[in-house]
Amino acid sequence: MKMKKPILIMCVAFLTAFNKNSASAQDIHFSQFFEAPLLRNPSLAGIFTGDIRVQAVYRDQWNSVTNAYRTGSFNAEQKMPIGKGDDFVTVGIQVLFDKAGTIGWTSTHVLPALNYHKSLSSDRNRYLSLGFMGGWVQRRFDPSKATTNSQYDNGGLGENFANTQYNYIDGSVGMSYNSNLGNNSDNNYFFGAAYHHFNRPKQTFFYRNAGVELHPKWVFSGGLKLGVTDYAYMTIQGDHSRQGGFTETVAGAMYGLKIGGNPDDPLYTIHAGGFLRWNDAIIPVVKLDYKPFSIAFSYDANISKLKPSSYGRGGFEISISYTGFRKSVGDYILCPKF
Repeated sequence: MKMKKPILIMCVAFLTAFNKNSASAQDIHFSQFFEAPLLRNPSLAGIFTGDIRVQAVYRDQWNSVTNAYRTGSFNAEQKMPIGKGDDFVTVGIQVLFDKAGTIGWTSTHVLPALNYHKSLSSDRNRYLSLGFMGGWVQRRFDPSKATTNSQYDNGGLGENFANTQYNYIDGSVGMSYNSNLGNNSDNNYFFGAAYHHFNRPKQTFFYRNAGVELHPKWVFSGGLKLGVTDYAYMTIQGDHSRQGGFTETVAGAMYGLKIGGNPDDPLYTIHAGGFLRWNDAIIPVVKLDYKPFSIAFSYDANISKLKPSSYGRGGFEISISYTGFRKSVGDYILCPKF
């Protein structure tokens, strides 16, 4: 028996709506956004205390509501001096994987990045950075996990999906400013803006809907690191993003306590704090630095309208990072850092 027309229309409408929602809704995000800097702004690549950084974040979200969103991010950066002045260039790559839902809706991103840091002072850290990031993205779903009316009529799926994946090229550009606060080289700050999806890639499984575009996204970011004592400091960070008709604001702070005899080279640093994603979640965070590695844990406590269904549960995240120096570059007095 052929699939009934109303059911077929509903399935097509669902897939089309799902596709359009994915095009107009917000991008993938992390509560530990500070551990995925290239997703915030490609001009934040290389703005860290070190010359090589590798970071990975894993997120598991909404197990209490539906098939969980499982999202992974990996980024790597290398910062190098260029020319005869104090300028630097950072090369990097951002890899992103996301899978969700019963039909295995999956996104894979491979995005190389390049960032140029222009020194604006010969006696202190003061850098203007311009970064670009772009590459290949694939979206797909598993038709064998879809349920249709003819599956019950014929004992099989019964529907032929002509296109279960599509690929596109995506691009982002950003600019940031990074400097010391006052005369203390340990007090740093940055702020910047990024424009993601500037090429407006097409987002559709259906050729007849080729006009469906991924909305560009603006992200405004800032961070401030302040020494409290020789053995303690405060780190404050925040992002505000706008994409289509959606906005998201997340900000918070962590208090870092150094443990060991030398505050300039502590054995450990323990961080604890929290972030707020406005009208969505409260996010406690703990982090441990054991040079050159760091590991952090966070959990979203849902405060949105979904709270009754999710029982206040949101997303768990873990991040691991490595930050190191190359001997030939680590001794530079002036360099972009945070």
